Amino acid sequence: MRDVAKLAGVSHQTVSRVLNEHPHVRQETRARVLEAMRSLNYRRNLAARTLVTRQSNTLGILGFETTLFGPASMLYGIESAAREAGYLVSIATVRNLERADVLAAADRLAEHAVDGIIAISPKPAVTNALMQAPADLYCVAVGGAGDAEAVPTVRIDNAFGARLATQHLLDLGHRTVHHAAGPGDWPEAHERIEGWRSTLYDAGAVVPPVHPQWWDAASGYDQGRALAADPGVTAIFCANDRIALGVLRALHEAGRRVPEEVSVVGFDDMPDSGFFLPPLTTVSQDFGELGRRSLALLLEHMNRPTDTGPVDHIVVPPKLVVRASTAAPPAQ
Repeated sequence: MRDVAKLAGVSHQTVSRVLNEHPHVRQETRARVLEAMRSLNYRRNLAARTLVTRQSNTLGILGFETTLFGPASMLYGIESAAREAGYLVSIATVRNLERADVLAAADRLAEHAVDGIIAISPKPAVTNALMQAPADLYCVAVGGAGDAEAVPTVRIDNAFGARLATQHLLDLGHRTVHHAAGPGDWPEAHERIEGWRSTLYDAGAVVPPVHPQWWDAASGYDQGRALAADPGVTAIFCANDRIALGVLRALHEAGRRVPEEVSVVGFDDMPDSGFFLPPLTTVSQDFGELGRRSLALLLEHMNRPTDTGPVDHIVVPPKLVVRASTAAPPAQ
C-alpha cells in the first residue's frame, strides 16, 4: 500500500479509503490510485483484512444440485445481488435435501469464514437444519413455505400466484379449472394446490382431483394425457412451465387445440415460455427481487443483535403474464 501511495502521490490513508470504497475521495484521486494499483499489480490481502475486521466480506450460498428453473434462478438472483453489493460469494451445494447434508454444507461455508448464509430452501429440512447452525452464523432461507419461526425467510407467494392463474381462467368463462400438480412433498407445490383449490371453492366451482407428480415435462405429459382424454376439461393450471410443456404436447397428440378447446396456464415464466406453441400464459416470479430482498434481510440481521425484534418473513407477490395459450371456452 505504501508503494501504491508513493506512485499515486497520495497518502497511505487515501489508498485505504479507495480500497474500502470510502465516499469522500475525489474521482480523479480514486482513478490515480486505481491506476497505480494496476501498474504495480497490487492485490489486497483479504485474509489479513479478515483478521483485522473479523469480517470476510464473503457470503455463503447454500443450494442443491438441480436443473430445476426455480432454484437455479434463485441461486443466480442471490449471487447477482451479493455481487452488486460488493460481496464475494462462496457456494456449497447438497445432493440430498436432508438435515445432515445441509448441516455439513453449512459447516463447509463456516470454515471459509463467511459473514452469513443465504440458503435456497425448497423443503422444511433445510430451514430446520439452519435452526441448528451456530448462533453467530447469520442465516436467511429463500423459498419454501416460510414457516420456520427461528429463521428469517424470503419467498414467493405461491398461493397468490395460483389464485391469479385460476381466477384468470374462471374470468374467461371456464366452469372449472383442472390442475397438473408438482410433487406433493414440496411446500411450493402444496401452496399452489391450495391457492388453486381455494379459488375454486370461493367461486362455487367443482374442484377436480389432483395427482401430484414431479416438476418435469414428462410428468406434465402423463397428467396431460389423462386430462386430454376427458372432453369436459377446458382449462388447466400447471404447477410450473415445464409441466405445462408436457401438457401442451399431450393435448396436441390428442387433437385438443390450445386455446380454442383447452386453455393452459403455467407458473415460473421461464425465458422460453413465450416461445411455446402457443406462447404460454404463466405466473412470473421475480427472482432478482428475491435475491435483493434476501440479501437485504441478511445484512439487516447481521447488523443488529440476534435477540431483539421478531424474525422477519418476507413474501414477494408474483404477477400474471397473459399470452396466447388462454381464451374463452368453446361454446356449449
